[in-house]
Amino acid sequence: MIVAGLGFRESATEEDLAAALALLGEMPEVLATLDARAALPALTALARRLGLPVVGLPEAALAGIATPTRSARIEQRFGTGSVAEAAALVAAGPGALLTRPRQIAGPVTIAVARAAAESDSKRATA
Repeated sequence: MIVAGLGFRESATEEDLAAALALLGEMPEVLATLDARAALPALTALARRLGLPVVGLPEAALAGIATPTRSARIEQRFGTGSVAEAAALVAAGPGALLTRPRQIAGPVTIAVARAAAESDSKRATA
């Protein structure tokens, strides 16, 4: 399973979110973000248009998740260096592998993680 983790400002539009997804070069199977952002109209509209589920995660689930990139402001607020990276990793499940560290596209940050089983099979065939 490929999960795109999203961190974004409340003011982000559907177009902002779509532009961030376009940076990936691949379509995720799931979008993951904070609970507080999961039901915002821009994200729900994009998810509906693309036919993707949205996983909302409580802040507590992201706290303490180690991420390769760090924002001091985000770390102080959420207890993790990157909401996007942490959301992708948590939603992809135990042993998930971050395959794309966060990228910033205006008011959106996006990162990608693969579920452990998929990561293992990708390595075995490489």
